Amino acid sequence: MIFDSLQIVIPVYNEGENIGKTLAEIESKITTPHSILLVYDFDEDSTIPVVNEIIRQQNATNIFLIRNRYSKGVLSAIRTGFDSAKHGVVLVVMADSSDELSVVDAMFEKINQGYDIVCGSRYMKGGKQEGGPIIKGLLSRIAGRSLHLIMGIPTHDITNSFKMYRRSVLDDMKIESRGGFEVGMEIVIKAFFRGYKITEIPSTWRDRTAGKSRFRLLRWLPRYMRWYVFAVRERLRNARCAK
Repeated sequence: MIFDSLQIVIPVYNEGENIGKTLAEIESKITTPHSILLVYDFDEDSTIPVVNEIIRQQNATNIFLIRNRYSKGVLSAIRTGFDSAKHGVVLVVMADSSDELSVVDAMFEKINQGYDIVCGSRYMKGGKQEGGPIIKGLLSRIAGRSLHLIMGIPTHDITNSFKMYRRSVLDDMKIESRGGFEVGMEIVIKAFFRGYKITEIPSTWRDRTAGKSRFRLLRWLPRYMRWYVFAVRERLRNARCAK
């Protein structure tokens, strides 16, 4: 099946300082026809007036503000975005301009070549990470590379949220993550063991220059470890069944 457009899901939390730049980059760097779903937690979010002004000034018909339908937090925002995205292809992008949007068209092309998930990868050849906490980056790199080399998962960057999905994959997933950003890791691991086609594209991640990150390493590390252990158990279970 060939797709002609995608929907971009952006979870936001007081991103008034960043969102204008991110939306401008989307429009300048992505030529694939698209709509943008910005998911917020509360009506006082600083992102909302900035986005409404952009919509007004540009008479934009492809930008939508959507209130989180679940409990507060990035996981619920992403889930709300998935629920609201009705087109065949969905991309998750962060609001802080950290993702390399110039590779989105190439990711979309991979989807139309038959892949079900395309991962933006900082840790494959050609990828890069600029800034960010050293320990967080090291653990992320170890997780991605080890699952790739030992388990055969076809991405070096399992923890990156910058991923593009076919809608059919998301419809096939019961999301069990409890924290937030690890949901991308959960989906890729489950999809891998269900036989979906996964690939990656080198991308550069740059640490935010404005606002505050909601990532808390000590709080979310156990949640990432849950899916790492899940992958190991699935591999062992499959190996036993193959004997």
